[in-house]
Amino acid sequence: MSHLLGRRLKPLKTPTHRNAMRVTASAIAGDGLGTLAQAEAWLAERSLMDRATVTRVPLEELDGWETDAATGDIRHRSGKFFVVEGIDVRGPDTAWSQPIINQPEIGILGILVKEFDGVLHCLMQAKNEPGNCNGVQLSPTVQATRSNYTRVHKGKPVPYLEHFLHPDESLVISDVLQSEQGSWFYHKRNRNMVVEAAGPVEPLEGFHWLTIGQLHRLLALPNVVNMDARTVLSCMPCTWPGIVRSAPPAGSPFHAALLRSCSPEYGSLHTTDEVLHWITDVRARQQTTARRIPLNAVRDWRRGADEIAHESGAFFKVIGVEVTTRHREVGHWMQPMIEPCGQELAAFLVAEFGGVLHVLVSAQPGPGYLNVLELGPTVSCIPDDYAKLPSLPRPPFLDAVLDAPAGRVRFDTVLSEEGGRFYHAQTRYMIVELGEDDPVPVPPDYRWMTLHQLAGLLRHSHYVNVQARTLIASLYSLTTERAGVRAEMVGA
Repeated sequence: MSHLLGRRLKPLKTPTHRNAMRVTASAIAGDGLGTLAQAEAWLAERSLMDRATVTRVPLEELDGWETDAATGDIRHRSGKFFVVEGIDVRGPDTAWSQPIINQPEIGILGILVKEFDGVLHCLMQAKNEPGNCNGVQLSPTVQATRSNYTRVHKGKPVPYLEHFLHPDESLVISDVLQSEQGSWFYHKRNRNMVVEAAGPVEPLEGFHWLTIGQLHRLLALPNVVNMDARTVLSCMPCTWPGIVRSAPPAGSPFHAALLRSCSPEYGSLHTTDEVLHWITDVRARQQTTARRIPLNAVRDWRRGADEIAHESGAFFKVIGVEVTTRHREVGHWMQPMIEPCGQELAAFLVAEFGGVLHVLVSAQPGPGYLNVLELGPTVSCIPDDYAKLPSLPRPPFLDAVLDAPAGRVRFDTVLSEEGGRFYHAQTRYMIVELGEDDPVPVPPDYRWMTLHQLAGLLRHSHYVNVQARTLIASLYSLTTERAGVRAEMVGA
């Protein structure tokens, strides 16, 4: 320890909120280097240029992939990328098994930012993923698995990767490991990063500078901002004391309550310590266990020549695809994908308490989560599954969301999930405001939280799931009147 005695200690600093203030300023600014109309025209042009041919093929014909004769697991011959295997879930009142993707690598989802004329801009990529229902969507500057950015596929290098591999600490605005879908991925995590460029950055073909305000407005449009961009946006510092005084005057009671929710100055129903105790208690009481099993040992699933599907026709399928494209590190490949058997619904119920907007979150276990459960939306399900399997218990609050009057729907947009592993997976994301007279008994596994409390948890791993992160990014998009009006129009 003597070698440390002469070292100079860094002074302890209180949080300055400087980056949160810059993010807010970029959200308020709206347009920046270009207008929103120009950004939409650029994205439309990229959609015409960046075409991909995606064809379904039998699982047994996937070039580069093989089925293990003993287990039935589907894996890449390189031993990299991912494996489709089975998982067995057991609890006091439940038992099932299913296929799941095991991808132990930690990928990078990184947005490079830079100030132009004092306004923070994000360098976004127009990226075509094989599972996207509409081709090109807005993605982070870097969106790559470790196998991709270490070039296992022997393809072209990932642009701008150098900004995220070993960044100067002073340039890092946010950096946190976050999970992905716990029902489809086993222990999947990505590094969500926002890094500021130190010098000049020339946008390459397929990249464009956008303000956060422009991204917020594009979030209201169907299938434009991809899942990876949304999760990074949710991890940006967007809450801070003083935001109410710094933002433009609130134009509605909802907007005023939402801004107060972004500031710790206005309090909350439960303290953060109480919330953390609740999460720990629910995790400790959770008796459900998940165990990896061979793919050929999953129950109630049938494997045919073309797909693996549940015998009820519910949940999802495992399919194979062949991809040909000109705008990726590799121009041709095959792979397995998960195809959901219906459109998912993910919704937040929100309500005002003491003039502060609160979000009703649920403690959601998932067979693939690293830490038992994570906080998720108030409602998260595929509604069609309940018609196929009437014995399934209907989720709490599902009818409150589906039957909400149009005037209470603050956000309502269909957005795509991760197009690299999921085929045409779309989720209807909704934010529904409860009325003052709506009775809402809160079950033990639900809690009301403010946005600034959720933002605090997002600084750490394994607290907030990927669907809830999209809804948090959507709530941030409503904090400026410009974004809020557009989103409300889409919701109506």
